Amino acid sequence: MSSPVPRRDFLKTSGAVALAATSLASSNVAVAANAPERKIKKALKYSMVGTKDSLTDQFKMLKEIGYDGIDMDKPADHAEVRKAMDASGLIVHGVVDYIHWGKPLSHPDPAVRAEGLEGLKTALKDCKAYGGTTVLLVVGICNKEISYADAYKRSQDEIRKALPLAGELGIKIAFENVWNMMLLSPIEMARYIDEFESPLVGAYFDVGNIINYGWPEHWIRTLGKRIMKLDIKEYSRKMRDQSGPYAGFKAELGEGDCDWPAVLKALDEIGYTGWGTAEVAGGDRERLADISRRMDKILH
Repeated sequence: MSSPVPRRDFLKTSGAVALAATSLASSNVAVAANAPERKIKKALKYSMVGTKDSLTDQFKMLKEIGYDGIDMDKPADHAEVRKAMDASGLIVHGVVDYIHWGKPLSHPDPAVRAEGLEGLKTALKDCKAYGGTTVLLVVGICNKEISYADAYKRSQDEIRKALPLAGELGIKIAFENVWNMMLLSPIEMARYIDEFESPLVGAYFDVGNIINYGWPEHWIRTLGKRIMKLDIKEYSRKMRDQSGPYAGFKAELGEGDCDWPAVLKALDEIGYTGWGTAEVAGGDRERLADISRRMDKILH
């Protein structure tokens, strides 16, 4: 990030100060007047929807309570999804790879990796069918049996095999930062993405996943234009310390340790204006409406 432009030489007189203040105020009014209603389009994961209604009625309900779109994180009938989209105006903006945890692309068994690759290809095709733009992918898993170096190389090798299909379909693959013991710093994640030398890959940045061991605004500035989409969740270090690491995610949006003004400032600096998808505990209409209101509060 570049340093602020020095102003001491410019603001030498009170007249210059007054002129600068007047100009700044006028500029702010103009920006406010021309600003879009929402810089970050609001979505949620399909698995959060706890009602038993038809897909069309679910999509209509989500649109009514303020969502712009949805990220499909479980398989669905293509025709039913398209029908629901047409009836509601809700956008399916992407698909989450359905099997990346169970069939990781870093697995030592080539057969498992092959299954994982086919799962990625299926998600790419589904995304195309829905008119979405990205597939969210957990690139792999590193553990005692899977070394970091092997996980890094294997996952990149398998993802490269999917790039021709991604290019043919016009769908991008966005890597999520998760607790998989890989890509543990923003510098490394940026390097991992850049090594593909392809516009078809980037980051699906999860704001809440970082808070346990870092600060999301730092990651945002480092990843910059590599960020394709955002997952929106909260995290409480106090709840973590009291009940264990995963308990931190129980904090409601706006009630944890995420510094949302700092996050929005960093997003403004990189020019981000895309999707922000809630990934929290869902439920019925009332619960999802509350999440929608909380998103409005923290993202504006």
